Amino acid sequence: MTHHMNLWDDSFGAIKEGSKTIEMRLFDEKISALELNDTIEFTNIKTDEKLKCKVTGLYKYHDFHELYKNHDKRSIGYKDNEDADPKDMLMYYSQDLINKYGVIGIGLLVVEAD
Repeated sequence: MTHHMNLWDDSFGAIKEGSKTIEMRLFDEKISALELNDTIEFTNIKTDEKLKCKVTGLYKYHDFHELYKNHDKRSIGYKDNEDADPKDMLMYYSQDLINKYGVIGIGLLVVEAD
């Protein structure tokens, strides 16, 4: 099955170059439909560029603190010189939504880029 998702430009670039191998999302109704080996077609919200990735892992957690503890910072999109802080995710998701749905790390492998 193919799923469609939007991505910020920096995350899109990091996945495309292969440094970010895990996309972090709320485990909401849409995401709960993902299965291993599904395809996600990401759209860069800045450039409309497309990127197809195979789902290679699904890592469900209670919150981003737990997710960050279980994955190295490069795999979730941080550079070596950056501090990985789960509170950064509050830019994208409210604490109420995190508490309601939980979170997931989606393991990715790029299969096709524009």
